[in-house]
Amino acid sequence: MNAFFEHHQNNIKFRYRCFDRLLLNGCIQSFLDGARAQGFFWVYRKIDPVSRNVLREVANQYHNWAEHSAQKWGVEIVDDPKGRRDDFVKPYWEKAQPDQVVVIIKAREPAGIMTAIGAGEKWHLETKYRWVQQYNFYIQDAEWGPIFVRVCPYFPFSTRICLNQHYWLAHKMKQAGIRFTQSGNAFRRWSDPAALQEMADSLTAKDLLRCGHKWIHRLIPFFRSSERREHGCWHQLFFSQVEFCDNLIFRRRAALDQRGDRLLDANRNLGRPDKLTVIFGRRITKQYSGKLQTEIEDLHLGNPVMRSYYKNGFAKHYVRDHDVLRFETASNDVQGDYGIHKAVENLVPLREKLQGITERYPNVQQDILETFLDRGELRKLGEPTLLPSGKRIPGLKLDHPRQLAVMSSLVRFSHVAAADTFTTAELQAAAAEALGIPIEKFPLGGVRYELWKLRAKGLIEKLPHSRRYRLLPNGYRICLLFLKLFDKIYAPLTAGLLHPYPGDRTMPADRLHQLDKLYQSVIVAWDELVAAVGLKLAA
Repeated sequence: MNAFFEHHQNNIKFRYRCFDRLLLNGCIQSFLDGARAQGFFWVYRKIDPVSRNVLREVANQYHNWAEHSAQKWGVEIVDDPKGRRDDFVKPYWEKAQPDQVVVIIKAREPAGIMTAIGAGEKWHLETKYRWVQQYNFYIQDAEWGPIFVRVCPYFPFSTRICLNQHYWLAHKMKQAGIRFTQSGNAFRRWSDPAALQEMADSLTAKDLLRCGHKWIHRLIPFFRSSERREHGCWHQLFFSQVEFCDNLIFRRRAALDQRGDRLLDANRNLGRPDKLTVIFGRRITKQYSGKLQTEIEDLHLGNPVMRSYYKNGFAKHYVRDHDVLRFETASNDVQGDYGIHKAVENLVPLREKLQGITERYPNVQQDILETFLDRGELRKLGEPTLLPSGKRIPGLKLDHPRQLAVMSSLVRFSHVAAADTFTTAELQAAAAEALGIPIEKFPLGGVRYELWKLRAKGLIEKLPHSRRYRLLPNGYRICLLFLKLFDKIYAPLTAGLLHPYPGDRTMPADRLHQLDKLYQSVIVAWDELVAAVGLKLAA
């Protein structure tokens, strides 16, 4: 069971996981080759050569068809509005009927189009990316609810389709007679949680293809049925952007607020959240060039968002609709990020990958929030390890600077993103930075020595036939425990006792963070204790 869910299950009413937004690109792959596109015009349209005027006439025909169809359907063609398009089109959905186009937004956007290069009777075709006017059809689909389909009017008519599984699930539940309460793209109540999750997992690539091809055929009348059948003029669909979410519906907002405050406070210094990446299960190498960090956004708003970046995607968590805690994973390049081909036929392995990320993300956060000590285990960690050869390896100390520096570099999410593996070279710079010293003053031999002690305690392991190490689950937790004890207890209280900051005593209580109030209360109690036993006077 998910460790985060297990720990908080008494405060959670329901839980469900599903895709959120699915952005699909559609193209006829064979027409990405200019020679094959020329062959189509010759065989099926008896046009040769395919000049610039021919392609311009094809685009004009589509513009005329779009304007005529808008009049026929009784819908507006509007220019690109200022602000978010979703907000602009919201009023158009109110009285929409199934499979109805509600509005068309015409906007200038980039697309791959076929261009003719040449002169006279000698022309050849090449695909180029250009900014051109495109049509965004906003549609109330009978199965998927609100969607949009973008069509480029220039040959070979590339498309983009935006779907949301929450609306697909709402349609399925209505058909099954399941009562539910939906708030935007989230469900807050439903009568059969098990059935909801079963429906969410039943989504297949055929569902995506059925919806996509239905609207592509209706909105791109250029190709005849025989051409689609004989020449393969079918748009293949590929994932452009995917979002997958794990939704926890809490019984009380107070439980959510308490958890969020603790997590944000814990990340003020633990693990350096400004330099963390998230648990994407992918290996980080020297060739990595993408964004690799965690940010806490919208702190000025009621619901701050913690967002962790990796390559072309991110994971984030936030509270929505008062009582829904959502862990969300998104990617703009599923092949580059996860090694999964972009064709929608790979929906199942993609879902498994994204579900694994949304499982690990809260689990690591739970490790940050909760760490447990057992009977005598801390003492055993501090004792030397005696090898069968008689060699003694030093134990782990709660206040050893180099050991803590290596631990702080180990708990960075980047190593979990690399399937929990790392090399000494990958730790060296981060550990030296944590110590505040140049990297040459903490050589690789010193890093290996600290890893040697951790390995002797069974907290890390060395991969066979490799220079890489793996951080084991208990190793992650023990590193967090040591850092918590030092950063949250020993160091702050010692500073407050030995070198208190004068301004802290004059700061109004309502401006202090809850954690700082607790530190002050401990220091006051300690002062009273030492005064009562006479230590203060003796000093």
